[in-house]
Amino acid sequence: MVPPKADPVSPVTLAAVVGAHGVAGEVRLKVFADDLGAHRRFNDGALTLVSLRHGNNGAIVRFAEVKTREAAEALRGTTLTVPRTALPPLGDGEYYHADLLDLSVTTPSGEPLGRVVAIDNFGAGDVVEVERPTGKRFMVPMIPAAVPEWSAAGLVVADGWAE
Repeated sequence: MVPPKADPVSPVTLAAVVGAHGVAGEVRLKVFADDLGAHRRFNDGALTLVSLRHGNNGAIVRFAEVKTREAAEALRGTTLTVPRTALPPLGDGEYYHADLLDLSVTTPSGEPLGRVVAIDNFGAGDVVEVERPTGKRFMVPMIPAAVPEWSAAGLVVADGWAE
């Protein structure tokens, strides 16, 4: 399968600040990437990573620009982005979660099922959450038996998986 062709200059979100940690300006992150430490600058250079460690409550980071707890608290809710060009190239059959979000979802016969609203991974692989036009949602594993086709145009969910 060919990976979706996303805008090469659009930023990709790798993490979000969930709160301050300690009194010296460190922040706790919810991380959406395998290796956040591979990147040093975020948000068009506004934040520079100084240190990264994993604690009991997720990743703890220090940014050069954040010196106090108050400054760290002010970052709560901030997403950390990098340009798409900073990401490693995709292999055959691979995708970035950001590329799947908001894609249309159809049956093999072309009947619309909805749009991708979330991608989760509970340990056994990615699961795509689809919202129907009615607002109801269903989940489908991102495996060939359930999603035999996907591209920049959308996902095709095999019959029997959209219950």
